[in-house]
Amino acid sequence: MATKTITIDGQTIVLEKTKTILEVAREQGIYIPVLCYLKEVTPTGSCRMCVVEVEGIPRPVPACSTAVSDGMIIKTNTPRIQLIRKTIVELLIANHPMDCLYCVRNGDCELQELAEIYEIRDHQFQGSKRINPLDQTSMALVRDPNKCILCQRCVKVCDEIQSVHAIDLTKRGFESIVTSAFDRTIHESSCVLCGQCVRVCPTGALIERSIQSEVRDNLLNPDVITTVQVAPSISATIGEEFGFAPGTDVSGKLVTALKRMGFDAVFDTVFGADLTIMEEGNELVKRITSNKTLPMISTCCPAWIKFMEQEFPDLIPHMSTCKSPMSMQGAIIKSFWANNTNADPKKIFQVAIMPCMAKKFERDRTDLVNDGLPNTDAVLTTRELVRSIKRFGIDLAKLPDSDYDDPLGESTGAGKIFGASGGVMEAALRTGYWLVNNKNVEHVEFEAVRGMDSIKKAIIEITPEIKLSCVAVSGLANARKICDELREGNPNNYQFIEIMACPGGCINGGGQPRGLDREVLEQRAKALYSLDDNYSIRFSHENTAVQRLYSNFLKELGSHEAHHLLHTKYYNRKVGGQE
Repeated sequence: MATKTITIDGQTIVLEKTKTILEVAREQGIYIPVLCYLKEVTPTGSCRMCVVEVEGIPRPVPACSTAVSDGMIIKTNTPRIQLIRKTIVELLIANHPMDCLYCVRNGDCELQELAEIYEIRDHQFQGSKRINPLDQTSMALVRDPNKCILCQRCVKVCDEIQSVHAIDLTKRGFESIVTSAFDRTIHESSCVLCGQCVRVCPTGALIERSIQSEVRDNLLNPDVITTVQVAPSISATIGEEFGFAPGTDVSGKLVTALKRMGFDAVFDTVFGADLTIMEEGNELVKRITSNKTLPMISTCCPAWIKFMEQEFPDLIPHMSTCKSPMSMQGAIIKSFWANNTNADPKKIFQVAIMPCMAKKFERDRTDLVNDGLPNTDAVLTTRELVRSIKRFGIDLAKLPDSDYDDPLGESTGAGKIFGASGGVMEAALRTGYWLVNNKNVEHVEFEAVRGMDSIKKAIIEITPEIKLSCVAVSGLANARKICDELREGNPNNYQFIEIMACPGGCINGGGQPRGLDREVLEQRAKALYSLDDNYSIRFSHENTAVQRLYSNFLKELGSHEAHHLLHTKYYNRKVGGQE
């Protein structure tokens, strides 16, 4: 391909391959504002914030969707362009509620940031405003169309990354609105509550449904025993909101913060992850050795489960029956831990700190109830916990480290990597190898299922006779491809599949801090694998607390007691088979 020589803001650049003006500008450290642009989806150019002047073209062009050509002379910040951008922001503000002081996105709003950059201090345009009803029907998210700036990021992510197609831009002109089919509520739509739309929304048009007040009320109630568990990826992401570099592990400080907030016991969900691996590894081995339904699909992701139940219920026989680590941990807290501490299970209020908005959906599933008690009573996303910590006046950066409470605080490196795509599969393969061979695998790291690729395939040798064809998938559009393959007869002969709804895994969950750069996600994943590398125990079956749990309470892998507390079932939602 011929090289291209262009000039951008006086800089001469030689390009080896075709790029957009925006890509070139970012590589050269030139700031061009955007509102609709996302690197991972096709550009729409709808917001026009990124317009630039190109010599020879009479009208400004959108930098996000205009490819450079040889000899192009580009100016990104002329007085004309400055005026256009400022006017766009003023027009958006003219139709915005302007309730910044009590909006959850105050201080974290891209429209607010642009208003500051372009020094907008008053209303230049007066007129009618769109008034649409607030949609609070979902158990996980709230939709406020009045704060929507029609950037279509949510639509693009839902369509191209997740292939759920729950929302779209409808009507025209002043009446334009992003909504679900037939203007139904989010609860009535095909939404799987993954939260990726919330993660990319530049304003407060899409936010998580918060229950912080319910958690605070229970913390203040002396008659309630408050316990909390923290998901594996949280310790590598929450620090970003307190000034730490992406990927910094702050688990010890987080335990201290939760104790100071008033929680009676703080547990590591990695214990639940190790427990999940014990049951899931055992299930996988039994399916292989007994010629039962294969491939087996790992099931820790509630957004994927909802997607499967709606779109591919015929694959239910392939699903592992194991609960997620969150629900397993909750069940054990309200049974084993309650028995050991002489606590009344009915008085336990179990909170889970999760990277995922769909965990709020998981909390309410009727199959995740044991002995009349829900496994989990409340779910807070990472972002909700950040706000709660700040409300309690706690500076995370200045806290000393503390340890998780025993006996549900002991964990392994295998459980820690659950937060990254491929981590569940790798942890299960480590224990599956041990179950078959009665010894640990020599090379602990399964590199083939690591990394940020959305579809990772590997052939894993358990014995000379058992070679597993594995695939780890993240992003529901990619999951759809694998599910379609299974419907076609499994041409790749997969035997073990891991699916996570969010691209890259839980490190990029819908409830995580809004790090939209791939580099941030890579640092988060790197942190989890580094923790695994440095753990003294890297196999779930070597977790001594898990071993004691089986010896004293669950008896053995796959026992009746284990199935009662640790396994679940699924529903065909496609034909109306609701819970």
